[in-house]
Amino acid sequence: MQNRLAIVPFMLLCSITACSGGGGSNLCDVNADCDSGFCKADGTCGPSSTDDGGAGDDTQPDGNTDLCSPNADGMITQAELPLRAGKMARFRVATDATFDTAGTTTGGMRTWDLSGALSGDTDEPITLDAPGTAYWAADFPTASYATPISASSDLLGIFHVDATAVTLLGVVSPTAGSSGTNVSYDPPATILSLPVTSGGHWKSTSNVVGTYQGSYVNYDETYESNVDQTGTMKTPYGSFPVMRIATTLDQTGIVFPYTKFGGYHSFAWTAECFGSVANVTSQSLEDSTEFNDPSEVKRLIP
Repeated sequence: MQNRLAIVPFMLLCSITACSGGGGSNLCDVNADCDSGFCKADGTCGPSSTDDGGAGDDTQPDGNTDLCSPNADGMITQAELPLRAGKMARFRVATDATFDTAGTTTGGMRTWDLSGALSGDTDEPITLDAPGTAYWAADFPTASYATPISASSDLLGIFHVDATAVTLLGVVSPTAGSSGTNVSYDPPATILSLPVTSGGHWKSTSNVVGTYQGSYVNYDETYESNVDQTGTMKTPYGSFPVMRIATTLDQTGIVFPYTKFGGYHSFAWTAECFGSVANVTSQSLEDSTEFNDPSEVKRLIP
């Protein structure tokens, strides 16, 4: 039996943008809809060289919005992550597809291309839900939001976001029940250390305790992440300048009623104001730094 909680850290950093909302004029769904060539995270076009305020300079950053304004400073702060309860986005998801995580390098520039179709693709809306009156809210009083941990599971990851980190507090079933899941992470697992910069590194070890599908569990999970590459990620939504976050999960200890010692690798291609525009998770016990047979591939779509 495989411990399905082990996939948690890799599916969480999904980009939750306001692409379904926004207002005003110059609305867009994809970059091609805009004269400027950039569709902002709130569903409006960034300024072009002919827009007022552009000063005739088409290198000006995306105009200010109530969500975010990319400034291409090589740093992603909390203000440049759309991780807020109530946000949603759509992703194209494939399981057990073929994709080479190494990408291609031309002239010293690395590119990854997930703009095309993969076998078994499905489109999934993903939302960040507020704790509100959820049955688990009292167990996680510092929670910022909850969101599904993967396309193949209905379990929810419970997260806290502040200026220093995005942390995983626990994992729960969507509804309470004697055969449900409710585990907590002590201390909370560091999924993203902020601000994100090229070459960044963080690591945390958490004791995971609670019930998983009605059975008691008690084991340790260690997450170690490196911002290991920069380049361009092509998605159905558009092409983004990204920093790639490589994460390794090591799981050790007794997971009642079975013992599991394992590890997973994941990559999150992360862009200013959009969060992770693509995520790839390895198969269980993957040994290679780069791989081409991921268990799950997600990328942002309009």
